[in-house]
Amino acid sequence: MTTTRSGRPALTRPDGTPLRVLVVDDDPDLAEVLTGALRYEGWEARAAGDGASALAAARELLPDAVVLDVLLPDTDGFAVLRRLHAVKPDVCVLFLTARDAVEDRIAGITAGGDDYVTKPFSLEEVIARLRGLLRRAGMARQLEEGPRLVVGDLVMDEEAREVTRAGELIELSPTEFELLRFLMRNPRRVLSKAQILDRVWSYDFGGQAHVVELYISYLRKKVDAGRAPMIHTVRGAGYLLKPALA
Repeated sequence: MTTTRSGRPALTRPDGTPLRVLVVDDDPDLAEVLTGALRYEGWEARAAGDGASALAAARELLPDAVVLDVLLPDTDGFAVLRRLHAVKPDVCVLFLTARDAVEDRIAGITAGGDDYVTKPFSLEEVIARLRGLLRRAGMARQLEEGPRLVVGDLVMDEEAREVTRAGELIELSPTEFELLRFLMRNPRRVLSKAQILDRVWSYDFGGQAHVVELYISYLRKKVDAGRAPMIHTVRGAGYLLKPALA
């Protein structure tokens, strides 16, 4: 079982990359403690101290979850949430507040929040709430859940040796399967022809670049045909696989 440094089962995004969390709180010490705890989980975490900087950070980070204080110096968390949903409609939101009135809880849920924690709180509680939210929303997977690789709408079951895109089965030869598996295990990373040859064909680069080019073209015809492209050429560097643009 893969675990975090805290001993909990590790969670990642479905494509295997770190979960992204934005912490919005005007108390810099609290924000630092929270982001530190999230990074300890292996997640990518950033902090913002007011609504305006939170929205700017959200546009750049595209977070999977936001830990959002209700009381901010320039606005309230409910207004920030409405604008966050315009940036990323499926973002999970955990509200933080010093207030515990029932009407505040109702307002948070009505505004589109997913959960609510009142101050003072324990870091363990915040992490546990976030893990639950992200898993229920389908935005996180536990690393030991099974031999599945997911990048965007492309899914590979390594054990069954099946590949689907948007639910449609894609038939691959053994070499095409191994090439796609290498690309999917390294999403958004540029892989050189030499790296691909070494991993997929297990021999030195020496003049065999055309083999990689040929099989990349085969994969494109099967994975990208009639769809938004996922396999990209980076001129002079190699190839990368990333989720298609909506």
